Amino acid sequence: MKGQLKVRTPAEHTAEVDARRRPDVAALDALIRRHAPKLKPVIMDGMLGYGPFHYRYASGREGDACTLAIASNASYISRCCFAADAKGYVAERYAERLPKASIGRTCVRFKRLTDLDEKALVALIKETARMGLAT
Repeated sequence: MKGQLKVRTPAEHTAEVDARRRPDVAALDALIRRHAPKLKPVIMDGMLGYGPFHYRYASGREGDACTLAIASNASYISRCCFAADAKGYVAERYAERLPKASIGRTCVRFKRLTDLDEKALVALIKETARMGLAT
């Protein structure tokens, strides 16, 4: 996957991102660190993640993930938000507030950070950090 880099630290990740996307990735990293300071930045599977956790399903499947993650792909930047509750996935709730983004259950995909409403993005960061993934 293009968004996965062979790096060991968050600083190395930002430095290795394609030069066209580096300013957006750095600005998104700064937003996450400012508005979700309790989520520890890490590199997981070559992506920049925040708030690592271990999960285990009733089926026995288990693994590691991060509450938030950033990947710079070939044609867009992905912001993964692993947060849900009985009402559904948090990212999906922001589709109307982030109309220039392509939003799936957990991913917010966009070409430029300036295409997104910063207040909505900050609200999504805070809600994701506060909630986490429902078990």
